[in-house]
Amino acid sequence: MLYFESDYTEGAHPAVLRRLTETNLVTVKSYGADEFSAAAERKIRAACNAPQADVVFLTGGTQTNLVVISALLRSHEGVIAAETGHINAHEAGAIEYTGHKVLTLPEHEGKLDAAEVGAYCRAFYADETREHMVFPGMVYISHPTEYGTLYTKAELAALFDVCREYGMTLYMDGARLGYGLMSDQSDLTLPDIAALCDVFYIGGTKVGALCGEAVVFPNGKPLHFLTTVKQHGALLAKGRVVGVQFDALFTDGLYFKISRHAVEAANALKAVFLEKGYELFLDSPTNQQFVILPNEVLARLKRDVAFSVWQPLDAHRTVTRFVTSWATDPASITQVSQLL
Repeated sequence: MLYFESDYTEGAHPAVLRRLTETNLVTVKSYGADEFSAAAERKIRAACNAPQADVVFLTGGTQTNLVVISALLRSHEGVIAAETGHINAHEAGAIEYTGHKVLTLPEHEGKLDAAEVGAYCRAFYADETREHMVFPGMVYISHPTEYGTLYTKAELAALFDVCREYGMTLYMDGARLGYGLMSDQSDLTLPDIAALCDVFYIGGTKVGALCGEAVVFPNGKPLHFLTTVKQHGALLAKGRVVGVQFDALFTDGLYFKISRHAVEAANALKAVFLEKGYELFLDSPTNQQFVILPNEVLARLKRDVAFSVWQPLDAHRTVTRFVTSWATDPASITQVSQLL
């Protein structure tokens, strides 16, 4: 079986595993106060050109979204997201479970439009009954989006400006951030993101780590954030487990190198489908590729290839998703070509 279902079906990059083994018997402090986490934090601050930033390591994406959003919103505030945003569509109501409503707006190939966010806020504050409503306190985006698409620097700056105007936090979910940064079409860098977001996270689970996400607060984390992390059961006693992995990922540019590998593999896979005459649902520039397949081809391919059925397009065709990763073997793409 060939696996293109997600980018976390493999374990961890060999360099990450090697570093975990090398440091295994070193005794360090708990709860993330260890020397390996401190080294990873320094490297991430340098990569973000944000020397004043706080970096907090958590273990998974949904956990991270839940903790960050609930920590930064007041009890009467909600978070604006695209209809297709991960926190709205694929997190089992985790945000609502904390008592905060997800306020949805239309998606444009997975992205929010800054003008529409501004219009929503203007309408909200023009409503004389707003004290009876959920206040917009945060804008949530993911980069790449659920459709593998990217925000441009201009689009991110426009969202940042709207958030400043209405006193909202801008939060970027970076579960696949490496794949976005290393895309040929990206004009955003880590320092750009640090300058234009109040908080974001650098995904490790989907980019070469066994588990782990690095939450970056470019201007410092909120008061008692660690206590909030613990209240949500998210404080890992062996914090070193994540710290060591990010120390490895941010040594000698490994995070960016392996992310680039996945993007190149995705481009090769895209070329295979196009050469065979299949259409794309949209043209993703990252490691997620959305391909329209006739249902009979889908059924046949499923016997040998694991991929996601995204949505029906019509009675005869289906949108599918193929995902490459840091570990994708070029030979597997050749095999897909032979099966089509």
